[in-house]
Amino acid sequence: MKIYVVGLGPGGPEQMTNRAQEALRKSDILVGYTLYIDLIKDQFPDKKFIATPMKKEVDRCRTAVEKALEGATVAVVSSGDAGVYGMAGIVLELAEPYPFLEVEVIPGTTAACSGAAVLGAPLIHDFAVISLSDLLTPWEKIEARLAAAAQGDFVIVLYNPSSIKRHDYLKKACDIVMRHQDADLPAGIVRSIGREGENYEIVSSLTELREKKVDMFTTVIIGNSQTRVINNKLVTPRGYKK
Repeated sequence: MKIYVVGLGPGGPEQMTNRAQEALRKSDILVGYTLYIDLIKDQFPDKKFIATPMKKEVDRCRTAVEKALEGATVAVVSSGDAGVYGMAGIVLELAEPYPFLEVEVIPGTTAACSGAAVLGAPLIHDFAVISLSDLLTPWEKIEARLAAAAQGDFVIVLYNPSSIKRHDYLKKACDIVMRHQDADLPAGIVRSIGREGENYEIVSSLTELREKKVDMFTTVIIGNSQTRVINNKLVTPRGYKK
């Protein structure tokens, strides 16, 4: 009776850790969001797959717990890192009544790190990661976190920066940051990290960033007062040269 909660990293199998690959090989059943199951199906054709659509996170994790209690070894997969906006928390909550059920969380590369690598080196100093999705977090709390990060001169990584219903949330976030920081902070946009069509863009100011079109598969990194653009790469010096 065991559940692995596996972070797949940003995209294809070459982006997955050896530990993640091994956990999936040891599992009888692989459970996850439909898109993430599609990423690994061809690599593990002998496995049983259980895929559910968006907004069915609790259902899929409950199914994983049930299958594990029946004796199967189950892997619940998340993109990026399972412990960063992933499934690790839900699985551990649902497994609480069953202390004998082993749950092992397998880390992966979250979009903040994989996106930063594409952009250059923007996270060399302190940074904050904030999701702009208000499905589970009130927008007022997101606003407060954005303001606090800006006041603290953190580099800010934005997950879920826009969707059909939240088309103007990146604009709102930029406006909040500009209340506490200069408008000419550089920023970077990375789309489809580690997948087909990956591309990135460096912008020179928040006024330029707030007009950009982004979606749920985009990660945005806003620099701090020290961040510079060096040869079209985003860099936040930590101060070693001093």
